[in-house]
Amino acid sequence: MNTNLIIFGATGDLMHEKLIPAVNALLVHEHIGPESQIIAVGRRAYTQEEYKIEALKKLPDNYDSKIIWDHLIYVFIDFHDPLSYESIFQAINNHDLDKVYYLATPPTLFPIIAWGLHESDLIEKGNPHHRIVFEKPYGVDLSHSEEINQDMYIYFKESQIYRIDHYLGKEMIQSLFAVRFANKMFEHIWNSESIESVYIIAKEAINVKTRGPYYDRVGALKDMVQSHLLQMAALVAMDEPKSMDADDIRDEKVKVLKNFDVSTDSIVFGQYEGYNETEDIDPATQTETAVYFHACLNNERFKDTKFHFMTGKSLSEKRSEIVIKFKPHSKEKAFFKDAVLFPNELRIKVAPVEGVSIQFNVKKPGLETEIIPKNLDYYHHEDATGNIPEAYEKLLHEVILGSPTLFTRWDEIYTSWNIIDRIKANAKAPLSYKDSASFEALLEAQNLEVDRDLRRINGHHF
Repeated sequence: MNTNLIIFGATGDLMHEKLIPAVNALLVHEHIGPESQIIAVGRRAYTQEEYKIEALKKLPDNYDSKIIWDHLIYVFIDFHDPLSYESIFQAINNHDLDKVYYLATPPTLFPIIAWGLHESDLIEKGNPHHRIVFEKPYGVDLSHSEEINQDMYIYFKESQIYRIDHYLGKEMIQSLFAVRFANKMFEHIWNSESIESVYIIAKEAINVKTRGPYYDRVGALKDMVQSHLLQMAALVAMDEPKSMDADDIRDEKVKVLKNFDVSTDSIVFGQYEGYNETEDIDPATQTETAVYFHACLNNERFKDTKFHFMTGKSLSEKRSEIVIKFKPHSKEKAFFKDAVLFPNELRIKVAPVEGVSIQFNVKKPGLETEIIPKNLDYYHHEDATGNIPEAYEKLLHEVILGSPTLFTRWDEIYTSWNIIDRIKANAKAPLSYKDSASFEALLEAQNLEVDRDLRRINGHHF
């Protein structure tokens, strides 16, 4: 499909690290038509050649991006000057093609850019062929998010707005639908009668590195929980949608988010040692770099089932996964009085590897009746042939097709910000930790149960 993809913030890290490789891959595999234009818009006065030189310096080593330069034009403008947007208008060869505007900029610029696009006749409100894409964070709190959203509604209808969460572009997050709704074995046990607890985990081994000034304005709660973790939980807990239509799916996700009841006594914020020494960060900063809390759902399906959330930097490992832990068998004690049985578990692995693992109990070979846990594992890459689309590649493709399923609707954002604001209001000052083990010790000191799924798992997780 031929399209005009106009990317604002084209001199930033996101453009070089994610968007250029993603667009290039779409061109290579002909998911974007040969007449498509990529218009890179930035506030630095580069010539076309200067922009290409700077971009090539920042792309991954040995990355072959040759094809994108046949389609990409760099345009320098002043975002605050509506007359400046005429340069974009002039750069577009075919105005009959769809226009997708990607805002890889801070949220404070969203309304300004939308205004500039409107003033220069580059967008038409309600036109399904004119779409706009936002990067998170969607504001700094609920009030700011509402303000930005109302400003955007001046120029766009909700159906034209695509709020991007790159976690929803990950293959295993999308595969969660298949696991839930394409397997009869899970249909009648996906509820509190069978499921004891759910763990939503996104741990990183690295610290904030050079992103200190940005991260200090956001923190772990807004950076990861507000979008990624709550979206993952909604996909796990949602009821079966009426159809696979985007709005039917998002309706069910909103119902989940509206019914989350966070245990305020369980909220623990942490800050890794040395964070306040990061360049350009206030030494007295109270920004959290790790968060834990648990919540229950006030609905029929998951009543009294605990959902545990944990995310953070400098937590000794890179691991993102969803763990569904099932209750013991009703006859467990009667049939296996002396045996140590392990709970059945379903793991949706998101990073660093993608796949699904099911843990169940079997008898160990031999004369004794010893029960041991074993896993059935599926690695996503086993069945992949050729290119495995990266999250941004998938999401860009969906925007170009005009498919909104993998993007968050405003009421999802509104409801998730309500949760975040409640957590923030009930959180205490962050406690210092060194690594994953010391953060876990902080949780134990608060009399919180630290399950093995929250602890660091050495080596391979399958």
